[in-house]
Amino acid sequence: MILDTPEIQDIHSFSGLESLKEIYNIIWMLVPILTLVLGITIGVLVIVWLEREIAAGVQQRIGPEYAGPLGVLQALADGIKLLFKENLLPSRGDTRLFSVGPSIAVISILLSYSVIPFGYHLVLADLKIGVFLWIAISSIAPIGLLMSGYGSNNKYSFLGGLRAAAQSISYEIPLTLCVLSISLLSNSLSTVDIVEAQSKYGLWGWNLWRQPVGCIVFLISSLAECERLPFDLPEAEEELVAGYQTEYSGIKFGLFYVASYLNLLVSSLFVTVLYLGGWNISIPHFFVPKLFELNKVSGVFGTTTGIFIILAKTYLFLFISITTRWTLPRLRMDQLLNLGWKFLLPISLGNLLLTTSSQLLSL
Repeated sequence: MILDTPEIQDIHSFSGLESLKEIYNIIWMLVPILTLVLGITIGVLVIVWLEREIAAGVQQRIGPEYAGPLGVLQALADGIKLLFKENLLPSRGDTRLFSVGPSIAVISILLSYSVIPFGYHLVLADLKIGVFLWIAISSIAPIGLLMSGYGSNNKYSFLGGLRAAAQSISYEIPLTLCVLSISLLSNSLSTVDIVEAQSKYGLWGWNLWRQPVGCIVFLISSLAECERLPFDLPEAEEELVAGYQTEYSGIKFGLFYVASYLNLLVSSLFVTVLYLGGWNISIPHFFVPKLFELNKVSGVFGTTTGIFIILAKTYLFLFISITTRWTLPRLRMDQLLNLGWKFLLPISLGNLLLTTSSQLLSL
């Protein structure tokens, strides 16, 4: 049977519409991902600028002031400089591990942002195991550091990688136990459900008041996971000549710093989600009932308000982390491991047992 010309034209037009629809769906799927990546990049640049300004204030000196107004473009200028610098490879090292290590450290942390809610409907992936997915993914980053230290063929770099792995194992367990306690209180592992469980009473509904010990353990463990002072043993320049990143240069050297600030930002966001009520207004509803209704507002205004609130809480914790870096001295390696295994682990385990008992008694 031979089709007429109009029928053939209809078939071609229909197939063309289907292909355009598929392209549109792909583009619409990539828009949230690209928006999140852009927001994360801007957030990291802001953190770098804040750290330099706060460090300058603590040390009573002048911070960056020439690259852009108030030095806000200094981090961008440093990134461009590292991008165009030469990448040197160790002559006797493993070039594959040496090149892949920084990428694993950055990509594993970037994936953690997919489960962070910035609003009720503003989350890339609302998974039922969202918080445990973050813990599982974040534990991959030290593998990249260990690969980098081993591939450098440098004993100081290798020791830095081993320290990173030992530190991550030591503080990952208390952090996981604190997250499990929050999950028991919220009856869910979803980050959205955890925030919603804290939205009933405004400020008094925060998990901070129900889990004060867990919050302190979580803060200390997250600082250790980010390798921030006083827990920056993997890159102690007095002992290891910068540790696992000693042999790196150019953009690969810059990726380690990007991974560090990405990890700091994602840890601060999870502190906000787990303990500080997330995107919700923190004023008790019996004080200002009309303002409390903003939690339930949808649309552009509600979304913008939620993003502003969660970022304000996040940068409050970032300020505490940055100030801690320029206040406390570095611990010794034995002190770091003793703090993790002998103090934080029993405390977090006891906190989990108390939380479980209280939940069973309330049934």
